[in-house]
Amino acid sequence: MFSDIIETLYANRNAEKAFYMAKYMKDQFPFLGIPKPERVKLACPFIKAAQKAQAVDWEMIQKLWELPEREFQYVALDYLQAVKNHLQAEDIEKLEILITAKSWWDTVDLLASNVTGPLCARNKELIESHILKWAASEKIWLARTAILFQLKYKAETDPELLEWIILKNSHSNEFFVNKAIGWVLREYSKTNRDWVRDFVNRHDLSKLSRREASKYL
Repeated sequence: MFSDIIETLYANRNAEKAFYMAKYMKDQFPFLGIPKPERVKLACPFIKAAQKAQAVDWEMIQKLWELPEREFQYVALDYLQAVKNHLQAEDIEKLEILITAKSWWDTVDLLASNVTGPLCARNKELIESHILKWAASEKIWLARTAILFQLKYKAETDPELLEWIILKNSHSNEFFVNKAIGWVLREYSKTNRDWVRDFVNRHDLSKLSRREASKYL
């Protein structure tokens, strides 16, 4: 089944679309030229078959991650999101490898909010053992993951933890870090507008972070 999805995607490549998809992603990666709706449809039988195993096939994920075209990383992410409830605490180490390999916002953001977030919600010890370290990391994609892992927590967000992580990164010059700070504050403002307004007023944030955070205030 694993070889089938590779053959299927290669058989549906589109050079013209691949050119523009790569351009959109700043030529960070080569593409097959398969838009998301088509990719999801093509990969659906593969994902459903993989789900039946009731376990996470990390060897398959690694092989998909190593393939050059970006769609294969997207399929790996689709699979990971489908089996995220089977992830164990120790899998955080493997997620860190994915976060720091072939890193760009398109993979990191999904790994942060859709995979790492739910895993940490079930295994809160991972916050101290990994998230706090990532927040202080010089690797911007680990820092971005630490900022965004609570993105979908809503009322379950730990504001003290969020504040600590943001302040650890609030003087960064990195666009992707400052953008993440604004994004997570903007999202949390939908749940706790007063807290976000007070936070923005009390702290020195980049113009980008402040602008993003204040959208709904």
